Amino acid sequence: MTRARTTDDTRRGFLRTGLAAGAFALFPRTQARAADLPLITKPIPSTGERLPVIGLGTIWYRDAQYAQLRPVLQRLGELGGTLIDTAAGYGESEGVIGRALAELGTRDRMFLATKFDRGGTVVSGPPATPAPGAPLTPATTPLPGPPPGVTRPGRDGIGGRESVERSLLRLRTDRIDLLQVHNMHGTDELMPLLQEWKRAGRIRYIGLTTFNPQQHGLVAETMRRLPIDFVQVDYSIGNRAAEREILPVAAERGVAVMANVPLGRATLLTRLAERPLPAWAADLDVTSWSQFLLKYVVSHPAVTCAIPGTTRVAHLEENMHACRGRLPDAAMRRRMEALWDEVIA
Repeated sequence: MTRARTTDDTRRGFLRTGLAAGAFALFPRTQARAADLPLITKPIPSTGERLPVIGLGTIWYRDAQYAQLRPVLQRLGELGGTLIDTAAGYGESEGVIGRALAELGTRDRMFLATKFDRGGTVVSGPPATPAPGAPLTPATTPLPGPPPGVTRPGRDGIGGRESVERSLLRLRTDRIDLLQVHNMHGTDELMPLLQEWKRAGRIRYIGLTTFNPQQHGLVAETMRRLPIDFVQVDYSIGNRAAEREILPVAAERGVAVMANVPLGRATLLTRLAERPLPAWAADLDVTSWSQFLLKYVVSHPAVTCAIPGTTRVAHLEENMHACRGRLPDAAMRRRMEALWDEVIA
């Protein structure tokens, strides 16, 4: 059986073919200059607290890979990163993060975001595989599969207060910076608990997440009527559906936006693999396609940060390079979109 291709696979392919090395050779001065620049940060609208625009997604973090993952979390802090996103439903991810931060002594410097839901057997998430013959869209293309040796987390049905208490134990902390309702599963039911915990200082921010474009209208409506600090949504140059409803309402309501899957659903880097960076990418202080794609995402005025997932130090370093230097303005964003539209034409 052929296993699902992961983003890490794609990047390793770049390295094997020398394309990534070639990109760095094109812009050695740009890379050095950007590395000396301050981190790009954006404010959380509800408080003004600033976050680096690049964080870390950890869906595939497992105990068996701990020796490989601890250096990733260590390097994140060394590079000035603070945001780590996980979930109660990500299996062993919370425990890996809690152990590493405790050993490194860096918990107080990190912004920990996790997720929970109301529990039970109902799963609210991305649409199922399209019907036979139905075209794939950017929002229904399958997510990148797990790395070798890692299985997808199973749902255990634990939710609500019990789930959060478990998350605090796993993360080895007495507070969670951002607690999100996972895939809108029980938002109204859980809101009184979230507000209670926020008043008590057990959580600092309230958020909700979605992977499902069919939920975008509901997410927008929820932001209008509930005290939401963050929304997490699938957004990339190849999937701009969030621009229609979620991003405008977030800007209107002062809600921070965390972009997940900013490198696309296993398609963006693959499609760009045989194409060199355009010379004008030097104006963005980028040296690779992944940095190009990340800077597109975080340059949207409504987006606060992006959380590309990785289990490898080298890829983390590459991603964090997108957290420095210049961001595209509106005209440059249109130029980037035109390039991508040309790629998929």
